[in-house]
Amino acid sequence: MNGFAERLVESTETEDHFALRTVPVGGRAKRFFDVAVALVALVAIWPLFVMIVVVMKLTDPGPVLFAHERIGFNGRRFRCLKFRSMVIDSEAALQSLLRRDADAAREWQETQKLRRDPRITTLGRLLRTTSLDELPQLLNVVLGDMSIVGPRPIVSAEMLRYGKSLSAYTAARPGLTGPWQVGGRNDTSYEQRVRLDVDYVQNWSILRDVFVMIKTAYVVLTRNGSY
Repeated sequence: MNGFAERLVESTETEDHFALRTVPVGGRAKRFFDVAVALVALVAIWPLFVMIVVVMKLTDPGPVLFAHERIGFNGRRFRCLKFRSMVIDSEAALQSLLRRDADAAREWQETQKLRRDPRITTLGRLLRTTSLDELPQLLNVVLGDMSIVGPRPIVSAEMLRYGKSLSAYTAARPGLTGPWQVGGRNDTSYEQRVRLDVDYVQNWSILRDVFVMIKTAYVVLTRNGSY
């Protein structure tokens, strides 16, 4: 994480096929809402941040944060932050698993998720089931990479799976939470995720964002669809 303050975001030239917009869905009203909520949340939960960092350092010698490239507004690439929940060599471990386990390979191809993921550490599993691993994304919100509520952040490999719906996805900033997180989460198919994202973009409102935030609290507490 060297140079963390200098380059949390890595930009690339936007692909030609994106329908470029001057502002994301929601405009200034949504941006003001995002920053206000993120700053209040960061002030309120900083002791929890510190506690998670201390426990991670006591149980795992690896880095605390994991920054993974995701696709944002207008196709712009950025580093999405999370508390690290996987072993350090997670990508190598994933490829090894997919080569030797046909069922896991099929599940990954269909959902980009694994119900029983051997890469996840003991603490990481707790962080994931409680969604605490995503708290650092509040920093992404403040920086303008993400919104509090929006489409699920995707990696570049998933762009083709959105097909004609990709322009709807790139019309908004991806969200810390959103319709996928409160609409079934890992229990939904990939096609359902895409439909949820498109519907959110097409029918956005501040009231809907508030509703999603309230429902997110319920989903996190009940751990519905979380693994």
